[in-house]
Amino acid sequence: MENHRGSVTAGKAIRCKAAVSRNPGEALVIEEIEVEPPKSWEVRVKILCTSLCHSDITFWKMSTGPFAIFPRIFGHEAVGVVESVGEHVKEVQEGDLVLPVFHPHCRECRDCKSQKGNGCSVFGYRLNPDMPRDATSRFKGMNGEVLHHFLFVSSFTEYTVVDVAHVVKISSEIPVDKACLLSCGVSTGIGAAWKVADIEGGSTVAIFGLGAVGLAVLITQLHLFNPCPNHALLIVAEGARLRGASKIIGVDLNPEKFEIGKTFGVTDFINPATCGEKKVSEVIKEMTDGGADYCFECIGLASLMEDAFNSNREGWGKTVILGVEKHGTPLALNTYLLLRGRSVTGCLFGGFKPKSDIPLLAEKYLDKELNLDGFITHELSFQDINKAFELLLQGKSLRCIIWMDN
Repeated sequence: MENHRGSVTAGKAIRCKAAVSRNPGEALVIEEIEVEPPKSWEVRVKILCTSLCHSDITFWKMSTGPFAIFPRIFGHEAVGVVESVGEHVKEVQEGDLVLPVFHPHCRECRDCKSQKGNGCSVFGYRLNPDMPRDATSRFKGMNGEVLHHFLFVSSFTEYTVVDVAHVVKISSEIPVDKACLLSCGVSTGIGAAWKVADIEGGSTVAIFGLGAVGLAVLITQLHLFNPCPNHALLIVAEGARLRGASKIIGVDLNPEKFEIGKTFGVTDFINPATCGEKKVSEVIKEMTDGGADYCFECIGLASLMEDAFNSNREGWGKTVILGVEKHGTPLALNTYLLLRGRSVTGCLFGGFKPKSDIPLLAEKYLDKELNLDGFITHELSFQDINKAFELLLQGKSLRCIIWMDN
């Protein structure tokens, strides 16, 4: 994808429009900002479209604590074109189609080189509000005030600057709105099913929370953040479907999600409100002849994590936790059940290594194996970005694509 502005603007500050969050919980303000040129190991990206994830909502609402930092530019699911690069950047160049991703992948550290996980020991344990290497911002308001970054991406702006460790080059053959989905929620759910759980054909799966991540787990059969708790079940379901699970059970209080779930491979549904005196775990055990092989918790509640664990089959049942506990409540498990062979594991970004695994997901979509179209429920112009917040808060949207040029 060719970029005609790169040679003109490279090395210079760019003035553009951004949706700035000035106070927690208040509507974003579209205003003109200045984006500095990339420094060494950095890439400046022209955002083509972005999406809204529940992690944006979570931090947007925060009014206290070390992560309540304002003014800032939210957004971390996006796709764009490289406008210019700083020194030492070799893997991308002007005009490349890229995904900026919150999860780092330096490719050089022990963790990045290992196949045992997807951590990055160079960048993976930091959570500062700006750039990862020098902790300074590349955004300024027109009065010179500093505007802070979010999750090392900040995609609610026409131009952003990200570290090269947070950039994934992707095929220009994939439609950009579909590519956008791979930068967070969908990858998390599908990776949970494929990489972390490693679901095999004929397995039984139970997914707690039918949101975008949950559906993705279904698709694949199958941060620190919960990428999108309201949509997690659907993504997990998609992952499970692709792996050939024989039974995929969706657990959710919202009956409207049941019909949506069917399109992603959900075979059975449980509404906890209609189980009477029976526990959800008891219902699942009856449906699966002793317990599900794999359970996924996609909401972020310790009580549901315990339910998921108790719904697993003795001997080999595995519980994958994608949600971040909303209240900081510790997880209490019966150690006797652990001794009987059940296991619990966490999952960040689906266990995927962004630079190597996301392009493979794009190929799956181009080969018509991966359903991404069904996750897009709304499309809006950048000027209407606050409506995307309303839709997600009301539970009416899975993913809303926000077009920067519309």
